[in-house]
Amino acid sequence: MTISFKDIKAWQLAHQFVIDVYRTTRSFPKEERVGLSSQFQRAAVSIAANIAEGYKKLGKADKLRFLNMSQGSLEECRYYILLSKDLEYIGSDAYLRLNDEIEKVSWFINAYCKGIINNQGISD
Repeated sequence: MTISFKDIKAWQLAHQFVIDVYRTTRSFPKEERVGLSSQFQRAAVSIAANIAEGYKKLGKADKLRFLNMSQGSLEECRYYILLSKDLEYIGSDAYLRLNDEIEKVSWFINAYCKGIINNQGISD
């Protein structure tokens, strides 16, 4: 049983991903502050924020809706990782690190969804 959204592994990994995205985008060109950097940061924050917001929703459908929004933001970030590499804003090490992080977040969000669907501690 969890006491807070902070106890959810998917949120913990998503939060760490947000921190890494902010650190990584610091080195992007200044002209990207209102472009790719900002979009990437907002999408990353949205992953963790939607997990947190959905945590307190009472119904299964509401919880899953927020997790689905989180997954949408996650896919947006997948594209920003690729774009950042293709624009040569990040090197191959950062690309691989961010891809690895996002894969883990995705896996845990999917597992959390399955737990909700299978009524593991969730009432509808």
